[in-house]
Amino acid sequence: MGSRSLEILIALTDRAGEIITKRDLLASVWKGIVVDEASLRVHMASLRRTLGDGQDGARYIVNISGRGYSFVAPIERNGTDTRLSSSLISVPQPGRQFPSRPRLFVGRDETIESLSTLLMQRRFVSIVGAGGIGKTAVAAAIVSRLLTEFGDDNVAFVDLGAVSEPGLVPGAIISAVGCALAGTDPAAELLSFIAGKRLLIVLDSCEHLLDVTSVLASRLFQHSQGIHLLVTSRESLRVEGETVHLLSSLACPVADVPSAEDAMAAPAVQLFMDRASLGGFERVLDDADAPVVSEICRRTDGIALAIQLVASRVGAHGIQGVANLLANEMELSLDGQRNVAPRHRTLQAMLDWSFKLLSENEQKILSRLSMLVGLFTMEAACSIAGDGESRSATVATTIARLVDKSLVWVHPVGETVFYRLPDTTRVYAAAKLEEIKEFDQIAQRHAVFFSSFFNATALEHGAYADIGRYAPHIGNVRKALKWSFSAKENRATGVELAADAAPLFLGLWLLVECRHWSGLALSAIKESGELPHREARLQEAYAVSSMHTSGNTPVVRNAIQRGLELYEAYEQALPQLRLLAGLNLFLTRHGDFEGGLAAATKCRDIAERSGSLSNRIIAEWMLAAAHHLAGDQATAVLYCERGFELEATIGRLDINLFGYDHHLRAEIALARSLWLLGSPQRGCRLALEAMDEAARLPPPGNYCMAVVHAAPVLLWSGNAQDAAEHIERAITQAEKHSLRGLAAAALALKGEWLSMTGRPAAAVLALRQALKSLYREQFLMTIPAVSRALADGLSRSGRHDEARTVIRSTISSAERMGQKFWMPNLLRTQAEIVLTNPNSDYEAATFSLRKSIDHAQDLAAVGWKLKAAVPLARLLKGRGRGEEARALLQPILDEHTEKSGSVELADAQLIMDAAIN
Repeated sequence: MGSRSLEILIALTDRAGEIITKRDLLASVWKGIVVDEASLRVHMASLRRTLGDGQDGARYIVNISGRGYSFVAPIERNGTDTRLSSSLISVPQPGRQFPSRPRLFVGRDETIESLSTLLMQRRFVSIVGAGGIGKTAVAAAIVSRLLTEFGDDNVAFVDLGAVSEPGLVPGAIISAVGCALAGTDPAAELLSFIAGKRLLIVLDSCEHLLDVTSVLASRLFQHSQGIHLLVTSRESLRVEGETVHLLSSLACPVADVPSAEDAMAAPAVQLFMDRASLGGFERVLDDADAPVVSEICRRTDGIALAIQLVASRVGAHGIQGVANLLANEMELSLDGQRNVAPRHRTLQAMLDWSFKLLSENEQKILSRLSMLVGLFTMEAACSIAGDGESRSATVATTIARLVDKSLVWVHPVGETVFYRLPDTTRVYAAAKLEEIKEFDQIAQRHAVFFSSFFNATALEHGAYADIGRYAPHIGNVRKALKWSFSAKENRATGVELAADAAPLFLGLWLLVECRHWSGLALSAIKESGELPHREARLQEAYAVSSMHTSGNTPVVRNAIQRGLELYEAYEQALPQLRLLAGLNLFLTRHGDFEGGLAAATKCRDIAERSGSLSNRIIAEWMLAAAHHLAGDQATAVLYCERGFELEATIGRLDINLFGYDHHLRAEIALARSLWLLGSPQRGCRLALEAMDEAARLPPPGNYCMAVVHAAPVLLWSGNAQDAAEHIERAITQAEKHSLRGLAAAALALKGEWLSMTGRPAAAVLALRQALKSLYREQFLMTIPAVSRALADGLSRSGRHDEARTVIRSTISSAERMGQKFWMPNLLRTQAEIVLTNPNSDYEAATFSLRKSIDHAQDLAAVGWKLKAAVPLARLLKGRGRGEEARALLQPILDEHTEKSGSVELADAQLIMDAAIN
């Protein structure tokens, strides 16, 4: 044996069981001489030949890929060389080189505490989870927590990730626990060594050596009551005595748009920001970036390694820049720290490690599963990823194995078991699918499966109560639609899926997407001239989504009319009712209250012919809302109550027409009508109840609609306090869901509230902005009321000429459009503006107030009659005509069924009392 080979052998045996890097060997054997690694390889090969390494199964020196060499054969030390003894004492024992506890450990305190207790009680605990999720870090923290329990010399950490062959596992454990071998059976020597000892042994990263590790771990556990085993692996050992803990990912913020404070409460965000600061990012998280960071953490599935790798780039790219990297699926290639195991330096390396451990069939199934986005069922997986007649059983069995290996996650939702690939794994597997050239084939299977699934599910427009159970499929529907419309030959599948899945998009209030996909499908139908039944569903979906996102445009009316024609041909009553409800809403929003009443009347005729009680109820409520705006409050109340009586015989009717719950719409119409008929307390109570109920109802458009039409009842009564909270919330909700018309109407209510509470300048700004948006969205029904509030705000701000101009224009417009409903309030405001002018015209004000009372009388709107009568009574009283004022108010007060509940009732009573005195 040459001198260099001998020195290499000495260096290796001095640290038997350890991995010695090539750099350390070069520095030790060729002190002061610069040589390359080729020289080391030559001498290492010579040494192996001399030892007979590999002959008859004998193993002495193992090459650990990317790390170095390790001497693994049993050795026995003889002699009393004090220099050797002292040098050995100075070398740290392999088993004591524990991974350091992370700089920041978040979201794991309870886990570490509970697992420490569990390990002491049961002695054998396996931490199982996906690669990079933090298993080793948790194990290191448990070791740190239990060091005082065992003592430094009785804890051994075995990094099996550095061991490539099963035969080396016993030697690695022996080296870690400090056992000196005297025989040729490492396992027997190890069991003999631990007998009677109290040790904590950590077996880290066992997933690639499960067979040998499970046998050894079981024997260690059963051989000695003093042995405590802590195992980390992507798959459990599945041996007797093992207690498995499935390590979850770090929690991410729940809210879609969290504040910075809420986001920082989530462990995933805390880790992200800590690693970002180490990478040179010097700012704290603010409210603007909080949603972006939260989405990044969700994209990385809360996997600690992925979060750290991504966050380390924030200093260079910024938060939005990192989000863009993820959007381009670049997370797999980001480099991590250089002083960690190679498999943890990039996500690509981590996933390569896992992928290579799979069988060929497991690799194929995992690659095909990458076509599925988010949650998926076993049925979907079997249809898309399998082959041949036995594909269901084969895929199900394979998925079970992939779940065991932490590559597929299980997500129970209610009574349904869903599965999911973590996003990083899905991106990796999708690249593998491209490599095996199966993308188009599997994409077609994917689209056909979900088209068939939703065709069989038969979701109905408006029936959104149980839509949540289908929400997990939304990601796959999007992907299938995108693929289907990407090529002309696949569009037929896209048309069917778009039509059948449209209720899902509407039920989840994904209106922009619904409009996009239904629009594409309608264009495809127009080219092919087929599928009239699908077209009817698509026209309805397009009309609903367009009305809420693009305003009340002619496109909406055309879609409604075309859908009605198609449904009439099929003689389907309920779809016709839905579209007539849409036509009623469209005309009402345009301020055509008489046209809305005509549509409601036609709805009643269809409902009666259908013989369906639920259809009759819908028609009753639609007529109630239409009569209310047309100015017949008594008839509106009659239709409301009749609908509620019929509903009581069948239970709460749960149907959503054109984005709104019509039971709720009837409650709001009843609240408004009762207030106008002289029951302000009951009207306000019902208005508050309707808004509270709407807040609990999906979709979010219900709440915004309820506030826009119910909050005015509170403002009519002078109840600004209860209205304020709902108005602010409605603005936020409407803006969040792109309900621009409702957002503008809610902003107008805020302007009116500001004026009422003494901030007219701010009110004018808000009201002008709201009016601009209302005109743009063609949400014309509220414009007279908003313009009235603007005129009032201008008057309160001292801008009397502008106020007079606005109110005159508003009255003329309402007269021209036949909007009788708003006239009493408009005329009353005109009078009040005249009276606030420094050169007030008593006669003109009196004329407007009496005209307001006459209009209110025609509408049987007792509440508005009193609003005009109170300022007129003040004018009369101020001119010494107290008896005339009393005579004016008394009959109007008598018409009120309730004598309190509004500012005007209180003011009227004060005037009456003063007149008597």
